[in-house]
Amino acid sequence: MDDVAAMGEALALAREAAADGEVPVGAVAVFEGRIVGRGRNRREADRDPTAHAELLAIQEAARTLGRWRLTGVTVVATLEPCAMCAGAMVLARIERLVYGASDPKAGAVGSLQDLSQDPRLNHRFPVERGVEAEACGAVLRDFFRQRRLGSGGEIG
Repeated sequence: MDDVAAMGEALALAREAAADGEVPVGAVAVFEGRIVGRGRNRREADRDPTAHAELLAIQEAARTLGRWRLTGVTVVATLEPCAMCAGAMVLARIERLVYGASDPKAGAVGSLQDLSQDPRLNHRFPVERGVEAEACGAVLRDFFRQRRLGSGGEIG
């Protein structure tokens, strides 16, 4: 499975999250060409501040593979991971990260900081940025536009 196909799966998960009123972020974990973990934001449904798409995909990948060291695993996410998720990727020893839209407010793999390359940490991984960025950004923009309209706000 290539990066674009994996991002298509992550986008489908992001759309599911949006349909449930969650911020639309989706992620998949890919190992040897197959998806071994899936996640979409579930913070509202689970009442859990850590229920981010990337963490859920990493957790499922660990269960599927039967190990916490996720060497050989690529995480594909629709949005640049935050510090919590990027830190989990370091701790899980993922092989690689692919993401779609940058997050200038909370992104921790290039926007605000870069935990993927921090020499003070015990693991570093390459990052492919901007895969299907327009589609990933559109899902987020549409979600927040609908929320503003639903609350009587104006689009400005």
